[in-house]
Amino acid sequence: MSATAFAFALAAAALHAGWNVFVGGSRDVRATTTVTLALSVVLFAPVALATWRVESAALPWIAASAALELVYFALLVTAYTSSDVSLVYPVARGGAPVLVLVASLLVGKEVGVWQGIGVALVGGGVILVRGPRSHADRRGFLLALAIAAAIAGYTLVDKEGIQHAAPIPYLELVLLPAAVVAVGFTLATRGSGSLRAQLGRRTAGAALASFGAYALVLAALARAPAPAVAAVRESGVLIAVGMGALVLHERVGFGRSIGAALVVAGVALVALT
Repeated sequence: MSATAFAFALAAAALHAGWNVFVGGSRDVRATTTVTLALSVVLFAPVALATWRVESAALPWIAASAALELVYFALLVTAYTSSDVSLVYPVARGGAPVLVLVASLLVGKEVGVWQGIGVALVGGGVILVRGPRSHADRRGFLLALAIAAAIAGYTLVDKEGIQHAAPIPYLELVLLPAAVVAVGFTLATRGSGSLRAQLGRRTAGAALASFGAYALVLAALARAPAPAVAAVRESGVLIAVGMGALVLHERVGFGRSIGAALVVAGVALVALT
């Protein structure tokens, strides 16, 4: 893996973790997430138009991915409204690749020994991230698992859909319906004031980060194998946990820190073997 590809993948991880911490730390998680999503679609529309290539065969995959993205954002808002980023992010991001692997098993794909060890590491890490039962945020943990399922779902769908479209136009069409629904729902239930209150440079930066993280992953994939890129990208779990402690002042103890590290190591084994 070249130094350039590594830098792109690591920057993507940092940007993705950063916008999640920004949203999770907001006083109004729903409005912040909605504005971030909508701005990302608007800001990258010119790039999508300039690189437009969408075949008709992509449309069913786009529709399915858009539905899963809407579920993903709804679950994310619900989770971050009442739970720590340092709990939700590692479980959601670490659980998704494992669920993709399980789905591959169901269709007959063989899994190697090292991948099995990776799954075990992720499982152990998730348990440590959750913490002792007496102090565990059960609702946040279950929401994070549901988010992982949504991520796994749209990952499997996008793997097929992206064969029939250029990446950025594809993502633009996937996120557009989710943004329209999110904005419409917020306007109908809370009015425009909550959305206007979130407009600003910080939210625009989060929007650029959310879409830019994906662009950096594409740049890394053009220079390195997908498993290596995926493994480096999961370092975002550690970044999110660290930022949760330093920026959001969440209680991130030794167990959660070690758990996040195990999740990263496990996902790396799953991706690289």
